Amino acid sequence: MTLGARNTSSHERHVLGLRPGEMVRVRSPAEIFSTLDEHGNLDGLPFMPEMQKYCGRRWRVFTRADKTCAPGWGTRRMHNTVHLANLRCDGAAHGGCQAACLMYWKEAWLERVSTRRPTSVGELDAKGRAFIADTLLPATTTAGASAEEDATYRCQATQIPHASTRIRFRRVDQYVRDVRTWGPWKVVRGVGVELFNRLQTVSSRYLPSRLLIEGGRHYPFIYGKLPKKETPTARLDLAAGDMVRIKSKDEIFATLDHTNHNRGLSFDTEMLKYCGRTAQVRGRVERLIDEDTGKMISIKSDCIILEGIICTSDWHLFCTRSTYPYWREIWLERTG
Repeated sequence: MTLGARNTSSHERHVLGLRPGEMVRVRSPAEIFSTLDEHGNLDGLPFMPEMQKYCGRRWRVFTRADKTCAPGWGTRRMHNTVHLANLRCDGAAHGGCQAACLMYWKEAWLERVSTRRPTSVGELDAKGRAFIADTLLPATTTAGASAEEDATYRCQATQIPHASTRIRFRRVDQYVRDVRTWGPWKVVRGVGVELFNRLQTVSSRYLPSRLLIEGGRHYPFIYGKLPKKETPTARLDLAAGDMVRIKSKDEIFATLDHTNHNRGLSFDTEMLKYCGRTAQVRGRVERLIDEDTGKMISIKSDCIILEGIICTSDWHLFCTRSTYPYWREIWLERTG
């Protein structure tokens, strides 16, 4: 088969039905490239240049990616796709984006580990090198972008709407899959919270404020009260490897405006569970791709990600992306 000659639907290929904890081997570059269309996609999902270095190696399945999310698109259904170990994009082919997204792997790109002879990574042949140079690398940005500010990047995160389908809240089959991934208690609790929050939204439209529960806020409740332009700042000059304690929720609430933002950065409900915990700084985020537009955002103010502190989607209908929340330095304090 010619590399990149056609897009073979994952529904036509062997479906592995992988489960969390299983060991798999990433197929060779030639095998993976043969599944991709002329744009480097399989079922709308790009195989990114950053993923090639993992070919031929063994990894553990972290979770299935049956359900995912995208800004403005809500929860989405993805087929025959998993996340591996903690394999995150380093942004090397995407302008140095520092979002460190957990990568998606189509089952057609993987094989269960068995007694068969291991696949060797090896050197790419001329066709493989040409496919990367002519297809994968150019596909990461809009052709003809003359300057970085004009570039529109294309990665797995920006392509989620094209690689998935919409899931409606009332579809019962999604919750069956969620139970297999997360367990029954988390699903029952999450669906109950979602129903409550939808009721809060409707109530806020039609009821006077005195009759609203917690002012119509969504659960779990966050109480930011400051005017938008008066949120405070702090400077810790944190760097990768530093140890910090995440402040208490009351301390953080005191830094938020009435939309629960501090200088434009939101404090999300998924971050509440980490208040009071100690963590290591993974790094400062100064550049990241806007998933909605594909444009590179340059972040001038403090923006920190912490090792092991991820979104577990307790309150967002069980997306599996495990993204890193962004932290202001004023929400943190050094531990030593």
